[in-house]
This record gives sequence, structure tokens and C-alpha cells, in this order.
Amino acid sequence: MSNRTLPAWIDIGLIPLINICLAFIVSAGVIMLIGESPLEAVQVMLFGAFGYGEGIGYTLYYATNFIFTGLAVAVAFHAGLFNIGGEGQAYLGGLGVGLICLMLDSWLPWWALLPFAIAAGALFGAAWAYIPAYLQAYRGSHIVITTIMFNFIASALMVYLLVNVLIEPGSMSPQTRSLAEGATLPYMYQVFAAFGIEIEQSPLNVSLILALLACVLVWLLIWHTRWGYAIRMIGFNEKAAVYSGINTRRTIVISMCISGALAAMVGINEVMGAQQRVLLEFVAGAGFTGIAVSLMGRNHPLGIIAASILFGALYQGGAELSFEISTITRDLVVVIQGLVILFCGALAYMLKPTLEKLFLRYTLSKAARQDNLAEEAQS
Repeated sequence: MSNRTLPAWIDIGLIPLINICLAFIVSAGVIMLIGESPLEAVQVMLFGAFGYGEGIGYTLYYATNFIFTGLAVAVAFHAGLFNIGGEGQAYLGGLGVGLICLMLDSWLPWWALLPFAIAAGALFGAAWAYIPAYLQAYRGSHIVITTIMFNFIASALMVYLLVNVLIEPGSMSPQTRSLAEGATLPYMYQVFAAFGIEIEQSPLNVSLILALLACVLVWLLIWHTRWGYAIRMIGFNEKAAVYSGINTRRTIVISMCISGALAAMVGINEVMGAQQRVLLEFVAGAGFTGIAVSLMGRNHPLGIIAASILFGALYQGGAELSFEISTITRDLVVVIQGLVILFCGALAYMLKPTLEKLFLRYTLSKAARQDNLAEEAQS
């Protein structure tokens, strides 16, 4: 181990924990400025997120979206790419899911329709990610700029389609018709009820299982396949990857297409699950939150699951907080969420140099003590 390298328990465990604590400390200061008790606010948020069945369901429902978008960012990041376009890719993926469901919902039950919906969503999300990937690999355009631009294009395209093409006849709201009842994903409370277990109702549906399966598949892809090796090789050193014979252009395009397909699975949770139709803004910022989730989870599926649950708790607990304490508005809750994203995302490695110095000092002092003990034993 290099003197400048931290052990995994510090890099993956301690640093994110410290960043979360710093975010909550600053948030506590903001809450105190408006005359409220930070301890009471924390209690309300924790109870809202984990204190009762419906709250837990909403927390995991939000976490499902964040797992998909976090994995999307992680796959691209391992290839040295910063995919900011998860929002647009999820949007277009939801369009693909909606179109196939609207075509086949009167013919197929949900379990037969689900593979087609996954394939259609993945195809639309991958296609939307392919264009920035091609421009990056073959034309030298910067992936950050192009993916941000494609978010706005996706939003404008969805507005046009939902207002002028796909809108439900006779409706004033920009949304499609509802899917047929048998074509929507079962909610988890319905699944548990089938086994005689009663839980409170929430939008949580079986797409959570799909999200966990995606984590396993990404883990296998990145660390146990030749493609994954090529992706990580490019992320570590693109010149060395070229020297070793890896087709970097093709691998970049494949990585971004996989990333877009993962982000598109938000459409399964929202369109086929919670909303049961395509409507405007169903992604609701999950693509951008996935960036912080991936950074906080160190681009590893296990870390992404933990970070997704944290951000799901922030979303659900924040909603409870704004409802229970009138002086803490929804805007202030967004500020608290933003502080967590700031410390866990943009400032994720702010404390790393200090911790490296402390760890190096501890390692040297420990080595010195061992040398002294060895000398005393010999004398």
C-alpha cells in the first residue's frame, strides 16, 4: 500500500460518513437560524422516512430510482466519462416503456409485458446516450456538455409529444391514458398480501427487485467480464488501454449505451409502476441525484444501494418535515437536500488530504513502535 493511499474502510466508509455529518451540522445551523430545533427536525425526518410502513415504502420507492441512475453514472465513470445526462436518458427511457405498454397493455399481463418494457426502455435510453457517446469518441466533443444539452432536448421533446401527440383524448393534462389494470406492476403491499402479510400501501412496487438485480449485473459486468476490464482500463489510463489493444472508441460508446439503458429503468418504476402512465416531469430530478449517489457510493453497487436509501430517506423525511413544521417550507427542505448533495458529491474528497496525512502519521508512528519493540526484544 502506498503512503498516499487510504484503506478501504476509510475511503469508502469513514469519509462519506464524515461528509454526511458535516452536511447535517450545516443544515442544523440553517434550521436554528429560523428558530426551530434541529433535534426535533431530525426526529421528524427519521420518523417520516423509517417510522411507519408507508414512510418506509416511499423511502424505498425513491431509492429505487436513485439506484438506477446511480448505477448509470457509475458505469460511465468507470470508463472515465462523467454522464450528466441521466435525467434525459431516464425521460426517453420512460417514453419507450410507455409506448410499448400503450401498444400491448390490452393483450398481455404485466409479467409478459415486463420484458418488452425493459427492452424498449433500455433501447430508448441507450439510443439517447449513443449520440453524445459517438460525439465524444469520434468527434472529440466533451461528454459533460453534450449530455447536459441532451437533457434539455429530451425535456422539450417530451413536452411536444405529451401535449400534441400522446395526450389522452379529452384531457387537459399533458399525459397519456392510464395503462390497463393488469399491465401495471404489482405494488409491494399486494405482493406481501399474497403471502398473508399486511403492510401499508405505498408506490413501492416490484421494480425494486429489478433495481437490486441491476446492481448484481453491474457488479458482474465491471469486475468479472472482459468488457468490464476494458471499461476500467480506459478509466484508469486511456493511453495504456490503447497500447494494450483495447478499442477505446467502441468501449466508450458501449459504456455510455449501458449507462443510458440503466437510467432508462426509472421508466419501469414510474411509468409501469407508480404513475401507470407517461406524464411530464416523472423523473423529478432522479438523474441529477444519481450523480451524488454514485459519488457517495464510490461507484460500487453496494455503496450505491446505501446512498440511494439515504437520499430516499431525505426525500421522504423532508416531505414529512415540511408537513409537520410549518416554518420549515419545502424550499428549505430542498436546501437541506442540496447541502447533503454538496458535501457528498462536489466536496466528497475535501477531507481526504487531511485524513491521508493523519493516516500516514499513524502508520509511521506504529512502524516506529514496532521497530522499538523489535530492538528491545533483540537486546
